[in-house]
Amino acid sequence: MTEDIRIGAIELRFLRSKHETGGALDMFEMTVQPEGRMPVPHYHRDWEETVYGLSGVLTMTVDGRPIEVGAGDTVFIPRGVVHGFDNRGTVPARCLCVLTPGVLGPEYFREIREALAGGGPPDPAKMAAIMQRHGLVPVPPGR
Repeated sequence: MTEDIRIGAIELRFLRSKHETGGALDMFEMTVQPEGRMPVPHYHRDWEETVYGLSGVLTMTVDGRPIEVGAGDTVFIPRGVVHGFDNRGTVPARCLCVLTPGVLGPEYFREIREALAGGGPPDPAKMAAIMQRHGLVPVPPGR
C-alpha cells in the first residue's frame, strides 16, 4: 500500500515499508523541488541507504564529498556515514531510496511533518529528539 507524505519541498511516496516486508527494507520515491534540501546532516544508526536517480539531479553530500545523482546513477550510504542532500538544479529531482534493513518506516516522516505543521521556525531540540528516536543521528555542520 503506497503512502504519500509531503514535508515542505520534499515529497515522499512510500512503496514498501518495514511493515510489509517483515523488516527486510523500506522503499520510497523521493521528489525534491529546486532549492529543496535535507536541513540537517545526519547518519543512520541502524541501516544502510541506496539512492537511485530517476530524473533531475540531486546532490548528495556523503562523508563531506558532493556526489551528483542523476537518472540512472546510484550512491550507497553505509550506516554511520554522515550525509545530506539538496537540489541545486532548476527542475525537481526524483530518486528511489531503499533502506536495508527496514527499520524506519513512514512513521518518522509523519512525525516530522506534524512537528512542522504549526508554521514558524522548527524547534531544533524537538527535531533532534524525533530524529534520534527513529535512528537518525543529527550532526552539527562542520563536524
